[in-house]
Amino acid sequence: MSDLFSPEWMESFMTAWNAEPELADALAKINFNSVIGYGFPDDEQPMGVITIENGNAVSAGAYDGQSLNWDLRAKREQWEKWMKKPPGMAGLGMAFTTGKIKFKEGDYAAMLKDPRMASPFIKSFSVMGRA
Repeated sequence: MSDLFSPEWMESFMTAWNAEPELADALAKINFNSVIGYGFPDDEQPMGVITIENGNAVSAGAYDGQSLNWDLRAKREQWEKWMKKPPGMAGLGMAFTTGKIKFKEGDYAAMLKDPRMASPFIKSFSVMGRA
């Protein structure tokens, strides 16, 4: 397994993303387009980035200064825990409230209020575990 959020890991995540109908197909239905960064709270910038067009991941790799719609941060141990046992909606809400996940970019509250986005977001954690 490649190191978390390395270019190789991000490419594997992209493949797993596109293979998951509850993620790619669900987001395609709402024409979801986004550039999402992933990393750790103490880092100045995210480590990895994935670009989504109409629900499908079209590129992934190292962060290289791209403008982000979402920038998600958590400690390595927390990411690894979620990849083994993805959080549910309540668990994710608690993680946000307690600061275990931080959104440096993106509107967490708006996303959670829209089940067309919230359900795929939750699904993305289990997909990470396949990367």
